[in-house]
Amino acid sequence: MEEAQGQWDRIVEHASSPEEAAGNLAALSTAIRAAAAGQQADLASVPRTQLARRLVSVVRTGFIEHASALSPLPDAGQLLTILDALEGVARYLEPDWAQHLADRLSGPDGLELVVEVAHDLRSPLTSILFLAETLQRGRSGPVNEVQERQLGLVYSAAFGLSAMASDVIELARGGDRLVDLDPIPFSVLDILESVRDIVLPIAEEKALAVRIESPKTDFRIGHPVALSRVLLNLTTNALKFTNEGFVEVVARDEAPGRVEFSVRDTGRGIPPHNMATLYEPFRRRQREGEYAFSGSGLGLSICRKLVEAMGSRLEVETAAGQGTRFHFVLDLPSAAHAGQV
Repeated sequence: MEEAQGQWDRIVEHASSPEEAAGNLAALSTAIRAAAAGQQADLASVPRTQLARRLVSVVRTGFIEHASALSPLPDAGQLLTILDALEGVARYLEPDWAQHLADRLSGPDGLELVVEVAHDLRSPLTSILFLAETLQRGRSGPVNEVQERQLGLVYSAAFGLSAMASDVIELARGGDRLVDLDPIPFSVLDILESVRDIVLPIAEEKALAVRIESPKTDFRIGHPVALSRVLLNLTTNALKFTNEGFVEVVARDEAPGRVEFSVRDTGRGIPPHNMATLYEPFRRRQREGEYAFSGSGLGLSICRKLVEAMGSRLEVETAAGQGTRFHFVLDLPSAAHAGQV
């Protein structure tokens, strides 16, 4: 009963009083016993509170620990009857919690709540990124090929989650801070190689090639952080919906001082009925497995905002069974011509 006792101690510590916790527990126990005996449980006496929901977990843990310690074990049918009664009470408590969360999210502080959650996610994800990179580079000891590939997948997944948390925060801010005000010199090739390195573990797991192509003039003046984020988001999305072939990330000179960027895949293409809502944030996927950057549609929405903030427009070409190509053109003066190399 040690685990149940530990949970009880933590609950009592955070309850308004031990008496409140004991009263909630008594009401829960009465309802569970009645339900297990096939009687009508007096659920109205069970408070729909966070405390009661935690107590259900304590009762469940304590019951399982106690039953497991008995010799001989109780009849399986009796155990299932009690557990079913317990879960019935737990289900009774859940709708109220769901409604409470819905009320919070739709209330005046709903957006602030979402942003706080996104902020809370970024700190542990940053730690995961740091530790994965440290291990992958062998700073904590030798790493074999399998472990290196696995750490690469951990890094890629954590990076994607961290980027999504940042997307939520920036979308809540209205997108005003998506791009730094002052353009700076950067290497296009460095960005392309960085994107390829981050997604390579995902591509290798699916046996997909990741191709990159850089422009003749490498050093440019622009917004490298925003550009890198768009290309990484689009490339990750392309890999997600490509099972055979390759994903291609290209930066090609279109005219002096102008570069076209594109991410092309050999996947299944985007269904026509998804095109109208492709860039809508927080959309719902109509059917499982449909083309979407995520269930919320947040990634493509941020990509479009970033591209627009850099003075361009995100375009898409797609065909069923032949793949998809996202592309945009940026004005990126040569850093050499600006005397900044």
